[in-house]
Amino acid sequence: MRFTRSLVAVACISMALVACSNNDDSSGSTSGSTGSGSSGGGTTELTVFAASSLTAAFTQIGSDFEAANAGTTVTFNFGSSGDLAASIESEGTADVFASASGTYMDEVSDKVGVSGRVDFAQNKLVIITPPDNPANITSLNDLANPGVQVVLAAEGVPVGDYARQALDTAGIKEAVMANVVSNEEDDASVVAKITAGEGDAAIVYVSDVTSTVAPQVNAVTVPDAVNVIATYPIAVVTGSPNAAGAQSFDDYVTSSAGQKTLADYGFLPPPTS
Repeated sequence: MRFTRSLVAVACISMALVACSNNDDSSGSTSGSTGSGSSGGGTTELTVFAASSLTAAFTQIGSDFEAANAGTTVTFNFGSSGDLAASIESEGTADVFASASGTYMDEVSDKVGVSGRVDFAQNKLVIITPPDNPANITSLNDLANPGVQVVLAAEGVPVGDYARQALDTAGIKEAVMANVVSNEEDDASVVAKITAGEGDAAIVYVSDVTSTVAPQVNAVTVPDAVNVIATYPIAVVTGSPNAAGAQSFDDYVTSSAGQKTLADYGFLPPPTS
């Protein structure tokens, strides 16, 4: 993105110099100047760091946002919220941060600073197995059965932490953890393990079972009594070179259009209070 921004900057400077040479007269005309609006041919670039569970929904939202804002390009960096937070703190390259956990947004807020923070969605947990369900998983308790190969996201990854919380609430955490054969870096990697047949069961978000994933897995409900509701905050990162554009993206995510897209991809609406 830095390289791209540099090219854009050079292009804009060159255009400005040509304009000046073509309009150098006693009237002091500025008709050749450029700006950030579409009339001046300007380009706005936004870099959005977002939890991997948002990949499908945000890819659609990004496309829709670009269509509604001529000259704007949105680039996404999807990954574990914890890894993204660490990257923002060390590199400071994000305009927007959308996290699957308030904890990591708090961390970025404390160490870097954010503005316009708002909760924009919620998510629930679900168990997935290969389509043939080789371990005959029909409930959360079945994950504790001897010999079941369980895949989870690693500790520190929000979906992994939420899964462990649900297992603890159900009173089966110790037994299930003994069955864990892989701790993955994010929920996308967990899903990939199951679709590749490298595990009997996993716990991911409901939104991870997209239209593409659904035919490749069998979904088993996690009871509401032990399920964990994940709340997703979004904010503009302090130091963004285009804070106004970043806020516009955040506003689109929370708009009726953005919320409809999130709902279409399995997300719940944000908390009302």
